[in-house]
Amino acid sequence: MNFNEFELHEDVLSAVDSMNYQQATPIQEQAIPLILKGKDLLACAQTGTGKTAAYLIPILDKVAHQSNVHTGALILVPTRELAVQIDQQIQGLGYFVGATSIAVYGGNKGPEWDQQKKALTQGADIIIATPGRLIAHLQLGYVSFKDIKHLVLDEADRMLDMGFLGDILKIMSYLPSERQTLMFSATMPSKIGELAKRILQKPEEIRLAVSRPADRIDQQFYLAKDEQKLPLLIHLLSQVQSTSMVLFTSRKSNVEPIVRSLRKLGMGAQGISSDSEQSDREVMLRDFKNKKFPILVATDVLSRGIDIDNLSHVVNYDVPRDPEDYVHRIGRTARAESKGTAITFINEQDQKYVLKIERLFEKEVEKRSITQDLGLGEAPLFEPRKFRPPVKKLKRSGKPGEKPSGGHKRLNPKREQNKPSQA
Repeated sequence: MNFNEFELHEDVLSAVDSMNYQQATPIQEQAIPLILKGKDLLACAQTGTGKTAAYLIPILDKVAHQSNVHTGALILVPTRELAVQIDQQIQGLGYFVGATSIAVYGGNKGPEWDQQKKALTQGADIIIATPGRLIAHLQLGYVSFKDIKHLVLDEADRMLDMGFLGDILKIMSYLPSERQTLMFSATMPSKIGELAKRILQKPEEIRLAVSRPADRIDQQFYLAKDEQKLPLLIHLLSQVQSTSMVLFTSRKSNVEPIVRSLRKLGMGAQGISSDSEQSDREVMLRDFKNKKFPILVATDVLSRGIDIDNLSHVVNYDVPRDPEDYVHRIGRTARAESKGTAITFINEQDQKYVLKIERLFEKEVEKRSITQDLGLGEAPLFEPRKFRPPVKKLKRSGKPGEKPSGGHKRLNPKREQNKPSQA
């Protein structure tokens, strides 16, 4: 479907054309007409399918031609990186429309806070914000959201995973009850459905099936204990001539050791995590995109917020908990008919997540065990049932039939009576 077939303002069509958008993606084709009609929406589609434009284009069509004293639309996102990306996309589309926007997120210094405060006080057509930083501004009393007509929760599943439910509900208490609310999510766990029932009014629902990874991606799964992962990775990379690679790890404490080990081998590597200064992260991502260094090590929390494609390699140092996240990550390779490699390490505790990936693919994946051949010791066997966490049982004490001890000594009443009182 061509964008000209939507009932969009000519300024918006000019903006769409300037961004070189040709045919609408499936999520855009289904979502844009519903949003233009003012419907609440719950949409599930994996990242990378054009979700952002699916809600930005119709919202810009509305917001840019409404007389808002303060702010017309609020977009809540889980990470700073995603906030910046959406803000940049609005700037590209908003040039022809004349829409204003501001990204509100933490991790920055005084001048940025003042800039955010000014924008929130004076108003902008669209505010993109992380929940925690927006709450900080709201509690100081100078933010007015009385003109909000559109609320978007982007990457809603990730925000719930990161513990933002309380912040989201608190922010919504500052918004008018008469508004359009849109929820976009890459996965649809039960908690997303529960939140949708609380905040959406007679919503339309869109669910797009997760697409399978391209056949051009060489998916490699290696069984390895935690202490074997790094030397195994170094062995695998020693066979690669040139690379543009992102490595994802679930623990911040892994980032620096991995970066140091790769640098010792003469490989240019940089690492980012939620502890990194925002300005440093932006520079690092820009340098990586410009191929100033070949390997970027990042934590899971940034996985959906990094707008990087056309990679030769993606490494899952830890298995993603959601199979959809796995598909999204490895989909950054093998673009434009090129080939790509996805390497995933499986320790004992992550084996249950591999089963989820296999259920999604409806087939068993090959799991390689080569650590012993490399002199690194035996790899763990693939026994997902064996490595489930044990169920904790209450300790019982005393003879059979007696109640378990509560952990406190029973006092002798006679001794208590004879004990002298303290002043």
